[in-house]
Amino acid sequence: MNFTLKIININKKIESIINYQFNSIGLQLLNLLIGFFIATALSTIPAQTGDWGIVAAAIIVTNQEIISKIIYQYRNLTILPKESIITEFFKQCNNIKIGILYGLFVDAFKLGS
Repeated sequence: MNFTLKIININKKIESIINYQFNSIGLQLLNLLIGFFIATALSTIPAQTGDWGIVAAAIIVTNQEIISKIIYQYRNLTILPKESIITEFFKQCNNIKIGILYGLFVDAFKLGS
């Protein structure tokens, strides 16, 4: 009887780990795709007139650097626990930032070809 309870508890722990990882990976992938969409929108809308490309690039780079400063400044603090809502929010913002950079990189390759 005791052995079966241990197996049931181990099974529940494994299921919770698998479910958490899949949900976390799915959310990270969604944020990367949202960042990619934002990059596509930001690179195509101001480029219609042709004279806003430099201003849009400056705004995007400034926002990226501000987000990086905030994320990496709070990441080094030991006050926040590892699994808090704030750290999860920073991870998601970082994923969106990575998606934006990847989208701009892909758009640069499209323009170069």
